[in-house]
Amino acid sequence: MLRKDTILALLRGRNPHMMNKISPLVAVFLLIGAAPADPAALHEYRLDNGMKVVIKEDHRAPVVISQVWYRVGSADEHSGLTGVSHVLEHMMFKGTERYPAGRFSEIIAENGGQENAFTARDYTAYYQLLEASRFPISFELEADRMANLLLPEEAFVKELNVVKEERRLRTEDNPNALAYEQLYATAFDNSPYHNPVIGWMGDLDSLQLADLRRWYRQWYAPDNAILVVVGDVDPRAVYRGAVQYFGALDAHPLPPVKPRPEPRQRGLRRALVKAPAELPYIVMGYKAPVLGRAEADWEPYALEVLAGVLDGGRSARLSRELIREQEVAASAGAGYGLYGRHNGLFLMDGIPAAGHSLAELEQALQGEVERLRKTLVGPHELQRVKAQVLAEEVYRRDSVSRQANLIGMVETIGLGWRVLEEYVPRIEAVTAEQVRRVARKYLTDDLRTVAVVEPLPIEAHAAPQGAASAAELR
Repeated sequence: MLRKDTILALLRGRNPHMMNKISPLVAVFLLIGAAPADPAALHEYRLDNGMKVVIKEDHRAPVVISQVWYRVGSADEHSGLTGVSHVLEHMMFKGTERYPAGRFSEIIAENGGQENAFTARDYTAYYQLLEASRFPISFELEADRMANLLLPEEAFVKELNVVKEERRLRTEDNPNALAYEQLYATAFDNSPYHNPVIGWMGDLDSLQLADLRRWYRQWYAPDNAILVVVGDVDPRAVYRGAVQYFGALDAHPLPPVKPRPEPRQRGLRRALVKAPAELPYIVMGYKAPVLGRAEADWEPYALEVLAGVLDGGRSARLSRELIREQEVAASAGAGYGLYGRHNGLFLMDGIPAAGHSLAELEQALQGEVERLRKTLVGPHELQRVKAQVLAEEVYRRDSVSRQANLIGMVETIGLGWRVLEEYVPRIEAVTAEQVRRVARKYLTDDLRTVAVVEPLPIEAHAAPQGAASAAELR
């Protein structure tokens, strides 16, 4: 078998001599074969109170990551209450009667662990990375704050100000992030993805502690939670620990969730962001389906490959054509999210090169779209792109943390962990005609929204502009 570094060099195009000996797709499958992917090493349980437990064995290192995922995020919020999920995530570290503020983190640190949390559109998750035998510590702490969070007023006021400052620094002082926020707000009318995860500043200004208490009581319950454990563990011991610490918690009825269908878009939409910035910026989004919501189940995988055709390293089309050949772009990228509770956007973005305008860059980006709509991707390019897409997925699954993140994500959005096993064969099965078909169907002006940054003079106190790509912003 080829060495791993040889395979990686091949995938990155750094070993042309080996191209005559092995194809990129074969190299990827050799690399996949070296990674732990035994579906028998994954175990699923359901506690009596409705909490789901998913355990993945990975015995390469004596570590374990334990995660509690709640099926609630910014997509569950409504106007006037945006940002509540993220603020509550901050407050989950402010203590219970048994473990006062700060004690949770101290216990994890005393045991040599790491811990944190994150909020997204579709979920909120909390995790601890520990030495493998110490997973019961995280179980005990998470079960306690699932049921007994104190939510003191003084801590709420402090954390709310922290979140507001986070919004100012990461969004309002970052013109590219502002454009991305306006893109979603313009593209979506009724979809829950209209609102930013961090919330609108006006809603944060009016947020009350009572709002957080209601949100906590509504959503933080075992029957709305998934426990994901990945690492060097005995699944039977993990299950016994889950029963011991989470099994005694009471389930309660969850609030009904009404559908929020997005009305049909009837033409090109535009948003203009005037902000202090060093460089102009454009980001475009085409409404596109996610896995489980597409008319044909192969379409999301074809969109994944299409994104790789445009933006899969230096050999991809945007880098090769727009940056190096035409020199119309200083940077350009594309991104697509395969997984979500609601349909999302296929993204393209860029910064024009010196001497070129936003209009020229937009025309060039559209030119690459038209090329995909008219002409089939060649067999060699398609094979290389698939190899790159699959290689990136392999690396996503290389650490226990990334494995757990993937499992938790697909579980919370309702697809189930088994869908992860389909990724490699489904990507391999994508044809050039399917790539053209999704380009023709979804990459159209009637489904397109454009947001641009028109730079204003930068004041001396303004924060520097960050050059985030479409894939990073997604």
